[in-house]
Amino acid sequence: MPSNTRTTAAPAPSRRTLLRTAVAGTAVAGAGLALGTASPASAASWEAESTERVTTPAQALRRLAAGNERWRTLRQEHPHESAYLRRRLVEGQHPFAIVLGCVDSRVPPELVFDQGLGDLLTVRSAGEVLDEAVLGSIAYGVLELNVPLVLVLAHQSCGAVGAAVHAEESGEQLPAHIQYLADQIRPSIDHSQHGDARVDATINAHVRSVRRRLAAEPDIAAKVASGQLAVVAARYELRDQRVRTLA
Repeated sequence: MPSNTRTTAAPAPSRRTLLRTAVAGTAVAGAGLALGTASPASAASWEAESTERVTTPAQALRRLAAGNERWRTLRQEHPHESAYLRRRLVEGQHPFAIVLGCVDSRVPPELVFDQGLGDLLTVRSAGEVLDEAVLGSIAYGVLELNVPLVLVLAHQSCGAVGAAVHAEESGEQLPAHIQYLADQIRPSIDHSQHGDARVDATINAHVRSVRRRLAAEPDIAAKVASGQLAVVAARYELRDQRVRTLA
């Protein structure tokens, strides 16, 4: 598992408790738009869709779903890499989704969703752990760029989650900054499971927890409540390369 050299302190939990209960239901509603059910877009429809501005969470999820379908069926388009597009992006950016993912080298969001330059605002930390830098980066996309979707992307066989589970079970103290990651993941450990099943269940529990924390941030919560934004938890399977949303 890659180490994380971030030294920022963990956000105080009390900052987010006020809005969690009220917002959680609204944030979860976006998860009903399942990524795993999309059909591959034809070349013509993809070309037309990719030139349209995405303004709603549903549109953003559909575009991610189509891209993931292309990726897992080896029909990648590698869109938005042309010389014209590169020149156009000098004037500004309009990403349609923010993906908070793990640093794992096997799960690069632009490849997993078959997107190109200017499409995704990607934020990555081991185990999707939140700190002030991660929160600020996501807030920038939501508040300054008006991105309509935040997708928190966990993945099968997450090393950060595995390390957190092992540290709790063994009592082992992990190296400096890796211990910070484990401490942030520990509250999500599923003690009803054992062995590999515990790690797997904790991956799901942790990404749902991260989604709830994000959706409870006051500025983000206001966008969710107005319908301008959805915060969705999802998981990438290494076996079949499919992304599925988690309710």
